[in-house]
Amino acid sequence: MTPNNIVNMAKIKGLDMIAVADHNSARHLPVISRVAQEVGVALLPAIELNTREEVHMLAYFESVEAAVDFSEEIYEYLPKVKNRASLFGRQALMDEDDEIIGEEERLLINALSLSIDDLAFMLKDRKALAVPAHINRGSNGILQALGFVPPTEPFSALEVSVGLPLPHKGLPSLPHLHSSDAHYLENMLEATEFLTLDSCTPRGFFDYIQNWKGN
Repeated sequence: MTPNNIVNMAKIKGLDMIAVADHNSARHLPVISRVAQEVGVALLPAIELNTREEVHMLAYFESVEAAVDFSEEIYEYLPKVKNRASLFGRQALMDEDDEIIGEEERLLINALSLSIDDLAFMLKDRKALAVPAHINRGSNGILQALGFVPPTEPFSALEVSVGLPLPHKGLPSLPHLHSSDAHYLENMLEATEFLTLDSCTPRGFFDYIQNWKGN
């Protein structure tokens, strides 16, 4: 999952826009953005946050700079636990040529010492989008972790895993998003899900989500 492999696989799959969301970090987004511009794939800057409740929540930003700023802000809330590469794999930092230029030593998959509530409102203050991830899949989905989706949180959408059960009642009226959630190149989906955007840009995506009327 190097910058060039991700972007070029997206191009091969016929994807117009991709969201790259590392766990609790946006340090790779500037490189991904430059590669994506060269290849002609739009990038939606994102982070997959791991909340204090061990719930995964996607954060979408209008710019790479905003994502990186938020990433640096939450870094102090990440436990100071060193990554064990033999167990979790290397957390390599790469450049535009897929060359390793560094390594993140702190384990990024740990839960932040920030709650769902903390993060949702922090993102709202920064005009970013808070989207609970794979809500109906696994122990890190909000339905499994909490048993419900809190209706008072400023969530902008819900990410739903296709093909798995989803309650027909009790969910807030929000748009549902589907993604491959790919951790390996072979898991990246082809263009099977579509959004009609005014522009294939982060702004276009934000407008779609924020103007969604339930149709």
